[in-house]
Amino acid sequence: MATLIRKLISTGNAARVIAPYNQAVVADRTVYVSGCLGMDKTTMQLVPGGAAAQTEMALKNLEAILIAAGSGIDKVVKNSVFLKDLNDFGEVNEAYKKVFCKDFPARSCFQVAKLPMDALVEIECIALTGDVKTINAQ
Repeated sequence: MATLIRKLISTGNAARVIAPYNQAVVADRTVYVSGCLGMDKTTMQLVPGGAAAQTEMALKNLEAILIAAGSGIDKVVKNSVFLKDLNDFGEVNEAYKKVFCKDFPARSCFQVAKLPMDALVEIECIALTGDVKTINAQ
């Protein structure tokens, strides 16, 4: 039986983790990215400007982690978005569609009671590595 590789991902190009977990784990050709907050990687503080600004920064962190894992935004198959307030849904979607602008991945979005650091948004994803061909089934 072949040995599968479990690769732990850590990059300085995204905000560091704030608890005992890795930024991402690659198992075979699948990348599991931990929840990303809208934190500036230099200050390790949430960016000001509300849910849209935090979404933009969370997605920048997510993209940096994906790249470090040998993946990319175009290889994301599932996102989970956690919001402090579902009333921010429209504002978050506007920021989200600047990054995910075609061949959208599957997604779920939830309002939660509280997020780490009292963040407004947290985004996690599952992505693939290697060559990926997208087919639109109609």
